[in-house]
Amino acid sequence: MASPRPQTNDRPQPRLYLVTPAAGDVKALAAELAAALEAAEIAAVLLRLPEGDDRSLINRIKVIAPVVQKSGAALILDGHPGIVARGGADGAHLDGVTAYEAAAGDLQPDRIAGAGGLNTRHDAMLVAEAGADYVMFGEPDADNERPSFDAVVERISWWSEVFEAPCVGYAASIDEIAPLAQAGADFVAIGDFVFSDPRGIAAAIADAASRLTLAETPA
Repeated sequence: MASPRPQTNDRPQPRLYLVTPAAGDVKALAAELAAALEAAEIAAVLLRLPEGDDRSLINRIKVIAPVVQKSGAALILDGHPGIVARGGADGAHLDGVTAYEAAAGDLQPDRIAGAGGLNTRHDAMLVAEAGADYVMFGEPDADNERPSFDAVVERISWWSEVFEAPCVGYAASIDEIAPLAQAGADFVAIGDFVFSDPRGIAAAIADAASRLTLAETPA
């Protein structure tokens, strides 16, 4: 079994986990990330990469890595565990139990191995028991489908009450941030909606961070 979460009322403030669009125009993305990281504290950035050979992807990562890491955030690749070290990233997000089990041993303990695509409670428990640095709930699948929001909140609430491994709740809109944080997510993932916000990325990130504060549990 995964380790139980200690019973305490001193749960740390949830933190933001920023998910990028696929890094097509890498210089433009780097500029957006610099603005986002300046606007609020972000714990980690999940970098989505376009199709390409390893060398071209590594070159993209090397543009993004210093921008992210100088703020103190971790740069995590969406998949591609084999090029994490060569690109200077901090870890990889692995989709499903099989992908996690195949790659985690090569990443840990020096780099982060997180897990998503966990369709059942059993899957989440398996990767946590195997040492996943975090589990993610609620992200869209390859067909851009996700569980109902109520189901995501229920899964995070269950996890946060029982297990010690951190969990990331995926917010598909600004209004989902506070409920996910209130349910017990250690991190709240935000993505496309902040990059497309007409107010600009900095204002969107600041707004997102304010939703975490509003979600604090009263003492």
